[in-house]
Amino acid sequence: MKVHECIDGRLRQFIEAQHVFFVATAPLAADGHVNVSPKGMGGTFTVVDEHTVAYLDLTGSGAETIAHLRENGRVTLMFCAFEGPPNIVRLHGRGRHIGAGDREFASYRGLFAEHPGVRAVVVVDV
Repeated sequence: MKVHECIDGRLRQFIEAQHVFFVATAPLAADGHVNVSPKGMGGTFTVVDEHTVAYLDLTGSGAETIAHLRENGRVTLMFCAFEGPPNIVRLHGRGRHIGAGDREFASYRGLFAEHPGVRAVVVVDV
C-alpha cells in the first residue's frame, strides 16, 4: 500500500473523476458496527485543498455516519476506478458535520452547485 503525504495533482485528478465513492465510519463501542455508505451524485464532492475534502450530506440517507463522526470523527473515504486501469485511493481522516445552522456552513456550501435536500456539509481533514 502506497501512502501519500497529501492530495497532489495526480490524486486529485483521479478522485474528482470518479462517479461514486464510499464513506466508512464506526463507533467506539466494541459491539458497534462499521457503516459504509455509497455517495456520488454529481457535484456533491470537492477537494478543498491538499489536506481537506468535503461532500454534501443529502436527505434520504440515514444519519449513522453523522452519529459516528460526532462521537469520534474517524472516517475513511474510498474511491475506486470502474473504468481504465485498476486503482483504489483511500483517504483516512477526521470528519466533522457542518449543519445549516453552523457558522461555517455558508462558506463550505458555496463550494458546491445547488442540490435539493442538502442537510449539511461533511468536511474531512486527511
